Amino acid sequence: FLKLEKFGKSQSVTRVEDVRFLKGTGRYVDDIAPVHALHGFVFRSPVAHAIITQLDVSAARSCAGVQAVITAEDLREADVDLHIEATILKNLDGSRAADPFRPVLATQRVRFVGEPIAMVIAQTLEQARDAAENIVFEYQDLPVHLALKAGGEPLHEEAPDNIAFDWGMGDQAATEAVFETAAHRVALDIADNRIIVASIEPRGCFAEWEEDRLHVSVNGQGVWPTKSRLAKMLKLSPEQVRVTNPDVGGGFGMKGMNYPETFVCAHAARGLQRPVRWMSERTEAMLSDNAGRDLTSLAELAFDENHKMLAYRVTSKCNLGAYNSQYAQPIQTELFAKVLMGTYDVQTTWLAVKGVFTNTTQVDAYRGAGRPEAIFVLERLMDHAARELNVDPLALRRKNFIAPDAFPYRSATGEVYDVGQFAKVLSHAEASADMNGFVNRKQKSAMAGKLRGLGLCYYIESILGDKDESAKVIFKDDGMVDILVGTQSNGQGHETVFAQFLSDQTGIPADHIRVVQGDSDLIARGGGTGGSRSGTVQANATLQTVAVMQKAFRAFLSDKLDVDADQIVFDDERFRAPGSNLSPTFLEVADMARAAGREDLMQHSAYAVLDSRSFPNGAHICEVEIDPDTGAVEVARYSVVDDFGNLLNPMLVEGQVHGGVAQGIGQAISEHVVYDDQGQLLSASFMDYAVPRAKDVPFYQFETEPLPTTTNVMGMKGCGEAGTVGALAAVSNAVHDALSCRGVRQLDMPFTPLRVWEALNQADVAAE
Repeated sequence: FLKLEKFGKSQSVTRVEDVRFLKGTGRYVDDIAPVHALHGFVFRSPVAHAIITQLDVSAARSCAGVQAVITAEDLREADVDLHIEATILKNLDGSRAADPFRPVLATQRVRFVGEPIAMVIAQTLEQARDAAENIVFEYQDLPVHLALKAGGEPLHEEAPDNIAFDWGMGDQAATEAVFETAAHRVALDIADNRIIVASIEPRGCFAEWEEDRLHVSVNGQGVWPTKSRLAKMLKLSPEQVRVTNPDVGGGFGMKGMNYPETFVCAHAARGLQRPVRWMSERTEAMLSDNAGRDLTSLAELAFDENHKMLAYRVTSKCNLGAYNSQYAQPIQTELFAKVLMGTYDVQTTWLAVKGVFTNTTQVDAYRGAGRPEAIFVLERLMDHAARELNVDPLALRRKNFIAPDAFPYRSATGEVYDVGQFAKVLSHAEASADMNGFVNRKQKSAMAGKLRGLGLCYYIESILGDKDESAKVIFKDDGMVDILVGTQSNGQGHETVFAQFLSDQTGIPADHIRVVQGDSDLIARGGGTGGSRSGTVQANATLQTVAVMQKAFRAFLSDKLDVDADQIVFDDERFRAPGSNLSPTFLEVADMARAAGREDLMQHSAYAVLDSRSFPNGAHICEVEIDPDTGAVEVARYSVVDDFGNLLNPMLVEGQVHGGVAQGIGQAISEHVVYDDQGQLLSASFMDYAVPRAKDVPFYQFETEPLPTTTNVMGMKGCGEAGTVGALAAVSNAVHDALSCRGVRQLDMPFTPLRVWEALNQADVAAE
């Protein structure tokens, strides 16, 4: 029922939701909380590691306006399940990785600065904050473990050496054998710095208990995991729990996880029979939100005498923080492995990863979740190898790309790439970036006393998240059509693109379509947003729903027109039947059905599963200019050519890439989480944590080289995280290219002025 040529109708439609966002009329969780709701304030640990010797909240409970002060003991007495669950790996020896108890509120011990200990519930936020000052918290300090290695004071009995897991994938013996006999071996130690997500809207929620039901609104990335966990923790039936997501101001993976505040607010609302709201402040968010990245890797490549890659080996250590977050363990292991070998034809690989507990905030998904980390390591090493082997970095990649006739191609880690024309995309990017003009631009920079470098990253991404999704279409009495979707917008433009797609498939005007999302009462199931999944899985479910609608409407028209249903066709805008001069639209058939009393035709739904995932890929080419006197790095030019397959809305796709690249530039140039030796977060405000500003991001050159995927009928590949996946290595390689003429061989992100200036001066001293 879908013809690929229909995607010629895809237009760069301006986002409809932006009107209310720009006018300040968006409805975020802090806007929609009941006006009479009580306010929650979280009392957090001021130290990174300590035994709790006294926690006395009696004085706080007697303060003006205070309705409750909730501790772990209160939750336990109320029979609340205190454990926040996580996904746990299997170790190399087959044993289960460490799964220590992670409490909603601290019990017996605190393990990171910012860990929640109690929540004060009061009439006003000011009263709650003042009451928290009266909490007596005494503790016995314990040694703080921050190093990304085994040893130190154990955080958990289950991990006596602070190693949470020891995991591997591949053939270690075969990889070692290849390295022993290879003509060339190249190795590089690479650090991937910790990131604070810093979404424009911090985390928040409110909870209310009405008529023996719980309603929780949270600015998350989907409602169903929160719904199921609330029901389990509070011992409620699923029917007693409703979870909603309103407008959400950025998530980036961080808001896809469950957090303690949601559960405590829900418990308080039920106990007090009053709505309870909580909203994070910025420093509080930096202390308590899941962080991203934070790993080190030794990456090694083996080549034959002709520079053909033979084997690849990566040995990593990743920081989990103080506890396992919800999906932390699989990120630098299973998800990293999905694109371990990138776009290169190598079958002999070994990936070994150890996870380490430290007295820091938890680390979990951040835009790309494992795939940016894997591509960063691989593409940094590819660029380093080209320099070590004295070959052109583009030529080295072309020599080792998976050939077009090798598809479908099963990677060394078991992923099946269905299609790919990597050399073609790279050639397009080479022209788009005007690489032939780089020599002249470098000379001009030199004349101005600047160092100029060019960096390439060829990335591939594996789409993640649930492969199944649901959609429901409702024809309303007011002439509008609602489409209920199982994904959740965090700012990507779902209201525009999903309405546009349904309009494309049915002929219903897009301005007659409302997108409804984020309500577990209205939508029975869904996968939320994350892993670049939303466009492909939701469009697939919408297509199945359109097929259901067409079948039902044909049957209805068959009786009306006295024509066999099989003879009725839909031509993308109207139903037509031989011998009839009637050609009604979807809306007109709905009106006919309503007039005939056929209310059963006013709703249509479908549940659809994608058989396999798609693999977007592309080339990022970055140019930087460095002032050697100050160490300041400027991203001067940035070009991207992506293969996303068919596009629903090219403008929105480009916007997704722009945002992703900005986040990659931020991590590479300026963003850096800093703890002191006692585990105190020193970069806990925007005065100290440097997210990129407008001046730090160049104008992008964005183009596409589409090769439709065969994994879904739309030919679409996900795009949401691709910008970040490619940006880290592109910027890093450009910086290293610029610094190489001064003898700097390896420098870790972020490339701050001080770090670059010191590297240049150290290289100058070493050269003397």
